[in-house]
Amino acid sequence: MSTATGLTSTEYIKHHLQNLVYGKLPVGYERTDGSVLTEASWTFAHSPREAVDMGFWALNVDTMGWSVFLGMIFCCVFYRVARNMNTGVPSGLQNVIETLVEFADNNVRETFHGRSHPVVAPLALTIFCWILMMNTMDLVPVDLLPLLAQWLTGNPHLYFKVVPTTDPNITFGFSISVFILIIFYSIKIKGFGGFVGELTLHPFGKWMIPFNVLLEGVSLLAKPVSLALRLFGNLYAGELIFLLIAMLGYWQLPLHFVWAVFHILIVVLQAFIFMVLTIVYLGMAHEESH
Repeated sequence: MSTATGLTSTEYIKHHLQNLVYGKLPVGYERTDGSVLTEASWTFAHSPREAVDMGFWALNVDTMGWSVFLGMIFCCVFYRVARNMNTGVPSGLQNVIETLVEFADNNVRETFHGRSHPVVAPLALTIFCWILMMNTMDLVPVDLLPLLAQWLTGNPHLYFKVVPTTDPNITFGFSISVFILIIFYSIKIKGFGGFVGELTLHPFGKWMIPFNVLLEGVSLLAKPVSLALRLFGNLYAGELIFLLIAMLGYWQLPLHFVWAVFHILIVVLQAFIFMVLTIVYLGMAHEESH
């Protein structure tokens, strides 16, 4: 089956699921077009193979760009509303922002009972809004922004993904940041000895230390892994379904609408779940050792 771009169905899906990667290729590397590099070069990948060969320090430009752009929108909107706060008759935007702030604050008050509420509440609000904005990019027609990017650059084969949360680098970035905070507050509240004791002495006491470390270690490491993979998996699957629908020709219009309406629930729910689990995990980190 062919698409409007002249690609087969498999090529179309692979193209849309590949990031725009910038990285370093070694001297003597044979590129996709058959050319050979005479010196090590920082460049954009022209194929998935080149992206893999660029290694760990390669940068997903589209993911990073959209993440920063959406983060800047979040900061600018909230800053503008805070600067122009009206205690009389609020504007519609102010009502929306106040609702979001109250929503995040209420979730923290109901779930978190530690002493770091002034930190955790803004963190929860930021996580919810930023992830929600990233997830919402999945509702943009799958070909619109990639085709616009190809037209602006003059490269009809340019890779360009617009949903940051379909990139595990972003979801693991979020989850590892939360994990670092979990470790930080666990040590701050319980002390280093209390933190180590929690890993080694729970739940079966000092006679089962190796078994305790195994259980508690797996439980601790599962938190960032589950946070990242849950968000990535749901959004990646949603994007893949949009791509499959896009290959159905005229039938895609009603099916896109139906799936988009249903996907709105996923977009909001995944942001909410990530926020709530972050609050719960930080609350557990603030519990005193016994």
